[in-house]
Amino acid sequence: MLNKIYTFAIIGIIAILGNWIGYHVSPMKALPGMFIIIAITIAGFAVGKLIPFKTPVVVWISLIALLVSSSAFPGNAYIVKAAEQINFMALATPILAYAGLSFGKDLKEFKKLGWRIVVVSLVVYTGTFIFSSLIAELGFRLTGKFH
Repeated sequence: MLNKIYTFAIIGIIAILGNWIGYHVSPMKALPGMFIIIAITIAGFAVGKLIPFKTPVVVWISLIALLVSSSAFPGNAYIVKAAEQINFMALATPILAYAGLSFGKDLKEFKKLGWRIVVVSLVVYTGTFIFSSLIAELGFRLTGKFH
């Protein structure tokens, strides 16, 4: 778990720097939000370890984030305001870079899957893009935001 905490801290630092460079939010202003995001992530991993049945950790992280940002949670206004200082893309970039690096260790296994996995991946990505676009289009039209 300690290695995960170090990884979260490094990702947090990179995200704060990306947030500063790309979105002009000072690191001191973004630091409380990053601490909150990292704390929620650590809490999600801890709950995932404690629960006796296997559930993806992202479920626990999402539920904790929903709980602490809900109006029923004391101090939610501060939590939401602090977390708003972190731009999602500044946070996603180091996470995706880490995922890409961790994929490198499984490259031999990936090669065993052969060319078929490329075709399946392209179909899945294309379908995801098209259906996401259609859902967004429908949402825009229903809300009247599409001109």
